[in-house]
Amino acid sequence: MRRLLISMSLVLLVMIMSACGGNEEKASAGKNDDVIKLSYAFFAPPNTFPAIQMEEWKKRLEERTDGKVQVDLFTGGTLLEANNMYDGVENGTADIGLTSTSYEPGRFPLLSISDMPSGYKNATVASKVTADLVNNYPPEALDNFKIITTFATEPAYIQSKKPIKSLSDLKGKQLRIAGALAPIMSELGAAPVGMSQAEVPEALQTGIVEGYVSSREILKDSKLAEIVGYVTDYPLALNTFIAVMNKEKWDSLPEDVQAVIEELNTEMTEFTGDYLDSHVKESMEWSIDSEGLEVVELSEEEMKKWDKKLSDMQKEFVEEVQNEGLPAEEYLSEMEELIEKYNNAD
Repeated sequence: MRRLLISMSLVLLVMIMSACGGNEEKASAGKNDDVIKLSYAFFAPPNTFPAIQMEEWKKRLEERTDGKVQVDLFTGGTLLEANNMYDGVENGTADIGLTSTSYEPGRFPLLSISDMPSGYKNATVASKVTADLVNNYPPEALDNFKIITTFATEPAYIQSKKPIKSLSDLKGKQLRIAGALAPIMSELGAAPVGMSQAEVPEALQTGIVEGYVSSREILKDSKLAEIVGYVTDYPLALNTFIAVMNKEKWDSLPEDVQAVIEELNTEMTEFTGDYLDSHVKESMEWSIDSEGLEVVELSEEEMKKWDKKLSDMQKEFVEEVQNEGLPAEEYLSEMEELIEKYNNAD
């Protein structure tokens, strides 16, 4: 009888413990179900400045929502590549995607105007100007998305294996440049080559290209200063980046989470511009001190030639876009006012 009572007690104890354990598992599962998970995709490696921006955005969002939101980052094209980023976000492959609008020629005509050489002082100015323009003239191509943030590179510079200090030096040179910006180099007489940035190191080493056109942080980030020896000190085009969220995902988020994401829009524009300007300075110092990079100056006469060609090109493009029914002239005027405003404030 005593053994029976002990056995029954043990069985009862096991049942109670199992029940408690099951309740704990259910509670834990319920807690995990309450976490909002967002996937955020980008095509370049995690050490690049847009990916640094992603890390900071993730950190600030998770902190300000007290862990209510968890962001999973997919950099380096592990989820979506540059050529299918926006399409991939629209179909739900990723909740959020980040890419450069200049990688999609013809899709962002107004932004193509502000991406042209226009006198931006640095990345901070370029980021603020483009963010204001995107807010005031939302791209039609992004009507089905929620824009999360906008920022830009500093103006791009020619970075080459041989010095380029004149239009004659530039004539026929095969240089890699982002697709939508290729006409700028054609106008200056170069032979633009389309390829991904990841292909550039090998293309330089094998002689497929003689240089590339990019913002200067890449000299250190991708160790390209070990291959190219010269940077021509003439600011060219921008690359504008816009991060977007799937519209259905955005609509499904609680209002308090949406409010935090809205707060971060302008914050990340400013953060990225400041970070990139500081990083460009560091990159140039490293490239000059460690790799012997030389900065090539244009003569005043040569600079006027470049200015004239590119200014005329921008005006012609504005006229074309205006004729297509878009407010290109108004856009250009506002862009010029914003550049003056932020150049003087920076």
